[in-house]
Amino acid sequence: MRPQRVVTRRDFLRIVGATSVAGLAALALGKNERTAASLHTVTETRLLMGTVVNLTLSTPDRHAGQLAIGACLDHMSALESVLSRYQPTSQLSRLNRAGVLEAANPHLVTVLREAARISALTGGAFDITIKPLVDLYQNSVSAGQGLPSKERITSALTRVGYQNVTIQDGVVMFSQPGMSITLDGIAKGYIVDEGTRILRQYGYHNVLVEAGGDLLASGVKAQGAPWRIGLQSPRGDNAELLLTFGVTEQAAATSGDYMQPYSDTLAVHHILDPRTGVSSPELASATVLAKSGIEADALATALMVMEPDRGLALIDSIPACEAYLVTKELRVLRSSGLA
Repeated sequence: MRPQRVVTRRDFLRIVGATSVAGLAALALGKNERTAASLHTVTETRLLMGTVVNLTLSTPDRHAGQLAIGACLDHMSALESVLSRYQPTSQLSRLNRAGVLEAANPHLVTVLREAARISALTGGAFDITIKPLVDLYQNSVSAGQGLPSKERITSALTRVGYQNVTIQDGVVMFSQPGMSITLDGIAKGYIVDEGTRILRQYGYHNVLVEAGGDLLASGVKAQGAPWRIGLQSPRGDNAELLLTFGVTEQAAATSGDYMQPYSDTLAVHHILDPRTGVSSPELASATVLAKSGIEADALATALMVMEPDRGLALIDSIPACEAYLVTKELRVLRSSGLA
């Protein structure tokens, strides 16, 4: 999640055009699909979490569908005020400042517990306590100092370690001074899950919820066709679709080296290995299909820093999970279910 700022109409159109670049994009509905069985396709787009959120559902009652989408977006916005590290009053920001948070919001606790599970599953390749390292890189580059030195990286790594976050009776605490958390690699997926849950509460099961490339498809489109998404190339003008596939009751997320690069060659970027302090030299992008957005989001982040063979072996061990990796040389690697 990125800092909040005033967004002009020009900014909005630019962001809308860029959200699916080199990531996952929902493919457009055809005319017949939009009108079949007297169903209306209701869509809405809103800026949340520093990115564009797109909601689509099929309904016989357009007005009721719009009310459901409004409630969904309001809930997603409320979650941002809990999970965003960029909002000074959020619970996450309060935890980062004080090192302890009492009466933690249940949504925050859920995300922290799932983050710990993914961290253990990936051998520490995913770690939300990486914020001191991320801050080091961002501050160094922003100040015109270039990439940080090995000594500064080593120092920052002493404050990284998911095992040093404890949760007990609604109290979250860091067991080491100077720690801080970023949920950038997992919160967006969770908010997509929650958006889908709210729409289902309103009785809508044929929905597509997408936020900056992370998405969850539930049910089907009109005429019973699955939702279709396309994976765009992480290089060039991003016009090429590397893969298109149908998804139903499935989430998808993409991580890539192109989003926030720290070097012109994309060798160093915002996805840093919490175990080594540097970016992986192998992958340009990682796309994960999973049962939930939170799992897909976190695993896509982890796969970007894991050795590809080990990452794919991990994915093959997780039920209902698949991965599609693109190397720096644009070589494609797939998990067994996509092969």
